[in-house]
This record gives sequence, C-alpha cells and structure tokens, in this order.
Amino acid sequence: MTGERPADRLLGIDLGDRRIGLAVAEPDGRIRPLTTLARRSTPAADAAVLAGIVRQERVGALVVGLPLDAAGGEGAQATATRRWGEAVAARLGLPIRFRDERWTTERAAVRAPRLVRGRSGGPPSPVRRAAHRARLDREAAALILEAELADRGGGR
Repeated sequence: MTGERPADRLLGIDLGDRRIGLAVAEPDGRIRPLTTLARRSTPAADAAVLAGIVRQERVGALVVGLPLDAAGGEGAQATATRRWGEAVAARLGLPIRFRDERWTTERAAVRAPRLVRGRSGGPPSPVRRAAHRARLDREAAALILEAELADRGGGR
C-alpha cells in the first residue's frame, strides 16, 4: 500500500501482576503514554490483545521493563517477566529488549498528577484510585522507553 509507513515504533511495556502499562516511542524520539490493559490469564491471551495495538501503532519492537532486585539481580519476578516477554514477542513475531525498571513506578508517581481526594474531602474513590494506578503504569512504560532511547543515543 502506498503511503503506509513501516513498523518503526517501539512499544514500551510495564508488566504488572494485574495490569500492563503501554507507551509508544516514535521514530523521532517522542514518547507518548498509550494505554493500560488488564492482564489476561496467559501470555498468549495478552499477545492476542497486544497484536491489535502492534498493528495499529506500527510497532517494530518491544521494550519490556525488567523488575530487578535492589542489587541488580534477577529474582523470581524478573524470571517470570522474561518468560512472559519472550512468549509474547514470539507470538507477535517481534524482537524484544529488556530494560531495568527499578524505580520507574516511583519516578512515574512524581511525573503524574497527584491523586485527588474524594468530593467530601475523604479518601479517593476506588474508581479514581484505579485510574491513577493505570496512569502510573503508562508513565512507567514511557520511562522504560526513555531509558532505552537514551542508551541508543537519543534516537533509533
């Protein structure tokens, strides 16, 4: 098809136990938080949902945050993340890179707007808390991409 650009974007993934935060890096280096998905029961089910996003966003590679321990080692969570990422990448037919994601959620919390209190001044509603957590997941995915692009010298 004429006018169609090749798959040239990176998809940043912040994988959690319940949610998957996504962000996209454009070829010019701009990064935009994209969406937050609910985790499915298997990597294959997650890949099926991600396939539509990969097509729509013309993604050429995945960058998955790797939850290393404080000393930089890989524990059980990092092993599970690698297993998930490799399974998803294989199903999508895309290359994958893993990035150290230590402290991304904390840094995302600094970048994102604060969680507002409820209307009566009480604690935020469950809906507001869930929306805030989803935003943090997207921001963490963007931070994962920022680190990847920085290592590449700011560009692709």
